[in-house]
Amino acid sequence: MRVFCFSLLLILVFNCSNNKTSRSELIDFTPKNTSIILKTSNLEGLKSSINNSEFLQEISKTDSYKNLENTLSSLSYLKPTSDILICFSKDLKDSLQYSIITKHNQQLFETDSLPDYIEETLSYKNKTITKSTLNNNTFYSTIIDSIFFASSSKDIVDAIFSNTKIDIELEKIYNITSNDKTFSVILKPDNTFLESFFIEDSLSFKTFTNYIAVDVSINQDEVLFNGITKAIDSSKSLINIFKNTTPQENQTHNITPSNSDGFMSFTFNDYKTLETNLVQFNSKDSITNTTMLFNDIVEVGVIYQGKNSAIALNSLDVIATKDALLSEQNHIDFYRGVSIFSFSRPFLFTKTFAPLVSFNKANKYCILDNFFVFANSTDMLQNIIANYQNKTTLNEKVYFQDVKNHLSDASSLIQVINPSSLKAILNKNLKGNLNYKLNNYNVSALQFIYETNFAHVNGIIKKNKTRALLNSVSEELNIKLDTDILTNPQFVKNHITKQKEIVVQDINNNLYLISNRGKILWKKQIKSAVLGPIEQIDIYKNGRLQLVFATSNGVYVIDRNGKDVAPFPIKFNSEITQPLAVFNYDKNKNYRLLVTQGRNILMYDVKAQVVNGFTFKSANNTIICQPKHFRIGSKDYITFKTQNKLYILDRTGKTRITPKTSSSYSNQSIFLYKNNFTTTTSDGNLITIDTKGHASIKNLSLSEKHHLETSSKTLVLLNENKLSIKNKTIELDYGDYSTPRLFYINDKIYVAITDKQAHKIHLYDSQTKLLPNFPVYGNSPIILDNIDKDRNLEFVSKGENNSIILYQIN
Repeated sequence: MRVFCFSLLLILVFNCSNNKTSRSELIDFTPKNTSIILKTSNLEGLKSSINNSEFLQEISKTDSYKNLENTLSSLSYLKPTSDILICFSKDLKDSLQYSIITKHNQQLFETDSLPDYIEETLSYKNKTITKSTLNNNTFYSTIIDSIFFASSSKDIVDAIFSNTKIDIELEKIYNITSNDKTFSVILKPDNTFLESFFIEDSLSFKTFTNYIAVDVSINQDEVLFNGITKAIDSSKSLINIFKNTTPQENQTHNITPSNSDGFMSFTFNDYKTLETNLVQFNSKDSITNTTMLFNDIVEVGVIYQGKNSAIALNSLDVIATKDALLSEQNHIDFYRGVSIFSFSRPFLFTKTFAPLVSFNKANKYCILDNFFVFANSTDMLQNIIANYQNKTTLNEKVYFQDVKNHLSDASSLIQVINPSSLKAILNKNLKGNLNYKLNNYNVSALQFIYETNFAHVNGIIKKNKTRALLNSVSEELNIKLDTDILTNPQFVKNHITKQKEIVVQDINNNLYLISNRGKILWKKQIKSAVLGPIEQIDIYKNGRLQLVFATSNGVYVIDRNGKDVAPFPIKFNSEITQPLAVFNYDKNKNYRLLVTQGRNILMYDVKAQVVNGFTFKSANNTIICQPKHFRIGSKDYITFKTQNKLYILDRTGKTRITPKTSSSYSNQSIFLYKNNFTTTTSDGNLITIDTKGHASIKNLSLSEKHHLETSSKTLVLLNENKLSIKNKTIELDYGDYSTPRLFYINDKIYVAITDKQAHKIHLYDSQTKLLPNFPVYGNSPIILDNIDKDRNLEFVSKGENNSIILYQIN
């Protein structure tokens, strides 16, 4: 149903009116001769995805990439609030130029703090163009109808004032691209960067199609492509040879040896239709040497092995295809019960299927079930036979099945390649002959599925992951930010997918939301450091969650798109001294936000209004821990403490319990343990207070450097290097340990601590037993949870100063 709806959308788009005359969309401002258009709605996410993609980091070693990166260096200073287009085009001197198009906003390009920035205003013929020089790169810009347009060429900026002719076909293609992927790209055949994406040298982009538009998702271990291609002139573009044919299920992978370099396969439901289309494309009157061999064929596959190739014909009627080969049954060899015959017309495949097939030396063949396999090497045929019989073909490999899950079963044209073929294609396009380190990218695939007058495009470049052993701990992501990390990374819930994402802040006070695949969803600068953990609330009571937190001078509520939720943020003149406390008393989403300022507490509602019914104003001294809310029975309790007083209040801020003891308290939080309010004192005791105010003090001889964490029934203490869980104590190596984190997941208790000095994360069960394969590398307290749809638990930690590591417990 989804494919049907998408196809219907495409048909409607491609058949819409061509009468548009005014420029209103970004695409309307693209310069003439533009051959590549990149679109992104998240420039920061794009830069981060490139930096964290192992595949693209290999590409970044090429001169082409370095030159492009240097040319576009000024992009890093732009702060667009909506889509941005990056266009590449040729000028009148055939030199490559870039242009940038986006909606103008006041913060788009702030130059006041830029070093070595020079600006000059050029005014003439009712035009105003700004000439900017930054880091020895010069570009020109202007603003037309609230659109910011910049280019490396003054001539291109000059021409954009009068270039009002709109490419309707390009706009239709553009309107199909998505906004929720890392970026989208529209390619024309005359682009400078892409010569061909096929192994076959006979297949060039220039003759393949007119436009390719794909949405690209970049993850750490894979790059995914989804989009369409469209050729306007049906007789001059190769993709249109599949017009009036129906894609069939590709099966060449069933006979492709896993040790091959890959294969290309094309399918059709009617050979005669394909034949007619090929004749027209190749400008021939007819195909010479007509044969009955292909009449019952629905798929032609080319298997690559070094300098050799094999051609596989997938037959619907094996008997009829055998009959067509009656004159070609000169038996020359016998291997594993399979006869090998000579073939007298090795040029037949090239003459029939050029330029899809360029191999013209197939002088031998064998039959494997419904496949007729032709090659020029007995060794290659024997390799195909052996792998087919041994079930060691590509189809049997887990890494191929992983890739296949991203593709359609039926396609008009598909190419599947191994690392060496991927390197060859990269070198063909990037002109460098570099030795890319891509050995773990076992399978990459590209497919085209023809439909009506366009074709769907799917592609994937995926790193193979070794299947994790039971109880192993595998590093899933290592996400690098532009600068060092300030806060401990934590998980937050995505209310759309019901999965978890990562939120973290860097030392420049940029807050990031990162998907569980490593994609930076947004980056937002706030005034100062976030205090404590970030909470989530449903401010509109509609199931959509927002992030809520305090800094030293404000309270923020931010939606999942990184936008402030009005009337927040609210600013404070006096310093906020504790993390924001969020209370949801009756689970009815009437949230209360408690702001601590020294000895004072203010309570706000989600309209940023002070809750007048909360009467508590000031403690006897500075509050030394985050206020907490507990419910015991039908009663609510708000707790916090100063150095010498523990407060237990009701909802209105009035004293509900007065502890019948006085103590000097540590800075540890207050917990509800076995229905008693529990914390520690500065002289090393554990103190519990019941609902009547009676206190129980237990001398644990805790040092000043101790940490307490509890759940309702489990108490955890870390005292120097001694860890206690439920009265069981183990001695750790001496180190600088973080506060223990207690997690209760799937009826199991986990306790995590991190030795920040040794950079080791330890994870224990409730019996103080270290889990298998721990400790692992890390530099902060962890958050443990199930963040996706599988059953495995994941945890997140700081890695190096500027990186986040996501682990999975298998």
